[in-house]
Amino acid sequence: MVTTQRRERILVVEPDPAIADLVARQSLQPMRYRVKVVGEAGAALQMRARFAPHLIITDLRLPGLSGKDLLAALRAPGDDTPIIVIAEKGAEPDIISAFRLGAADFLLWPMQETEVVSAVERVLRQVRERRAKARLAQELQKVNQELQRRVRELTTLAELAKATAASTTPKALYRQLVAGAIQLAQADKGWLSLRTEREHKLVLAAQKGLPRSLARKVGQPWDDGLGSLVALSGEPLALAGQPLRRFKIHPLGQAALVVPVKAKNEVVALLTVMRSDPRPFSADEQALLQAVADYVSMAVVRGRLFRALEARAQALQRTARAAREGERLKNELLQRLNQAVLPLLSEAQQALRGVTAPQARAAAQRLRQAREILASVTALQQITLAPGPWKWLDLNTLAQAEVGRFEPRAQQAGLQLALHTPDKAVVIHGDPHQLSIVFEQLLNNALKFTPRGGKVTVTITVQEQRAHVAVSDTGIGIAADDQAHVFTPFYRRAQSGDAVHWGVGLSVVQEIIAAHGGKVWVESSPGQGATFHFTLPLSPP
Repeated sequence: MVTTQRRERILVVEPDPAIADLVARQSLQPMRYRVKVVGEAGAALQMRARFAPHLIITDLRLPGLSGKDLLAALRAPGDDTPIIVIAEKGAEPDIISAFRLGAADFLLWPMQETEVVSAVERVLRQVRERRAKARLAQELQKVNQELQRRVRELTTLAELAKATAASTTPKALYRQLVAGAIQLAQADKGWLSLRTEREHKLVLAAQKGLPRSLARKVGQPWDDGLGSLVALSGEPLALAGQPLRRFKIHPLGQAALVVPVKAKNEVVALLTVMRSDPRPFSADEQALLQAVADYVSMAVVRGRLFRALEARAQALQRTARAAREGERLKNELLQRLNQAVLPLLSEAQQALRGVTAPQARAAAQRLRQAREILASVTALQQITLAPGPWKWLDLNTLAQAEVGRFEPRAQQAGLQLALHTPDKAVVIHGDPHQLSIVFEQLLNNALKFTPRGGKVTVTITVQEQRAHVAVSDTGIGIAADDQAHVFTPFYRRAQSGDAVHWGVGLSVVQEIIAAHGGKVWVESSPGQGATFHFTLPLSPP
């Protein structure tokens, strides 16, 4: 059983056929060793290179090159093949010299098969032990290297956890998380792309190692070809070599790993790493990247929470400002009403004394003015109400609702009412009730001052990250001197005969638009209609 397992290779360098036969055929081959026999030193050196023996047995007396010279040649730096020398009895000085040159053992001629086998077994046992120790040392080195790598990984993860808990600047934290992901995955480059909360589009949030042309796209829409697939599936994706060449990012490397970042089972971001060589990312590297993705998830959720709290704080501030402004407008209203109502009452009392036709017309005019005052009070009450919560709104939908509400009135007045909106949603952040008042006031004015057969048009466009709304009519227009005052509360302008108009509704519009971070203005020429414009900031992606 034992002999069938011995398959070590032994090279015998022996010019004497009798000795060679004893050593090789009679002693070693029955023990299942693989044996090669050569008769001189040159052939031994060539056979050594081809045969790669585990043991060399050589005679110290060789033609052309002595055994000592062969020993010197065979003991080249880095070579540890053991050598057993054969010498005749009485050649002890040669044997000693051979040991000095690195011989492992010796045989004296004449000898028995058992002596050969014993010497070979003794030397090969040492070889086996030495190789076992070497393998053990290599395994220990690998284990040590693995432990050191694990320590580095745990240290990196601990640092990322600490940074995630302490950071108050998302951009810097995202850069640190990307750098940590590259280190843990043994990659060359990487990036983090966030999905917008409403449109679910990918935006490059942080990167490391990308070319300068791509690095400048931080904060801009991002499409690397792989991210959209992972965002849909919600599962990690690893590609290497030829399969990666199908995607647009293949010039950046030969292996890629994309891990989804989730919050409540929703993909909120994507973490991607790449390496230049085609070596695939391992399961361990994917698990480490998933750990980093968990930290990214915490950072994204915390950022959203901070933004929500900030929006709530701003809403409370707006509510407080609106309350103060409402109080101011109410006080101003009382003062203006006193100034307006007292003369009207006096004129009405005079008109009642001996009513004549002109006096009746004057009384009717005063009644109209009183009704306009009441309408002004109603409009002012609308804006002085406490503002409601702000929401994400589609301006197109809001405009459609208001235009639809005024459609019956337009038909009754013999007017056309049209609405033009973009194909895509125009998303803003604001108070839906107050913005409805804006459309109501502008549409009311446009219909009021447009004669039968005219047209009122509402147009919504998007210009430079702002929504632009224009309400146009084909009515009587506004004089140039009055255009600068149409948004002034209680401004009186005489138009269309002796009609008197109180500019409260437009002041309401101006207050609301200003509170939403926008602007409002008018363009008009007498007899050619008027166009009221206002802009609002689009909500960030």
